[in-house]
Amino acid sequence: MTKIQEEVKKYLDERSWNHLAPANLAKSIMIEGAELLELFQWDNYTVEQIKEKPELEEKIKKEIADVMIYCTELAVHLNLDIEEIILYKLKLASEKYKAAEVMKHKGEKTEDSFYLKKKMEYRAEKKS
Repeated sequence: MTKIQEEVKKYLDERSWNHLAPANLAKSIMIEGAELLELFQWDNYTVEQIKEKPELEEKIKKEIADVMIYCTELAVHLNLDIEEIILYKLKLASEKYKAAEVMKHKGEKTEDSFYLKKKMEYRAEKKS
């Protein structure tokens, strides 16, 4: 268990909040994700624009933290090691989206992108 997971577990235990259903935590992750997305609802800020607006950056930090805390809570409840599952998923994604191929197709229009084509192939495979 990572230090972050230990801290989240301690926080939950101190408040007796360690009994939440996984579905409720998944819902909370999406609600907090929507709150993060809401900060970008009418603007497509660049990194530079966000850095120029400390108040916006602070709101973004708080929403990212909320999403990550709920994700961590879910991992704690399911006894999953966050570092292990992230490294595993990165390995799978690296195999699926090989860096050389991705870079070769860099700059393609979104609807024709290598990434989108790979994603659609993957989804088709899962349905069959």
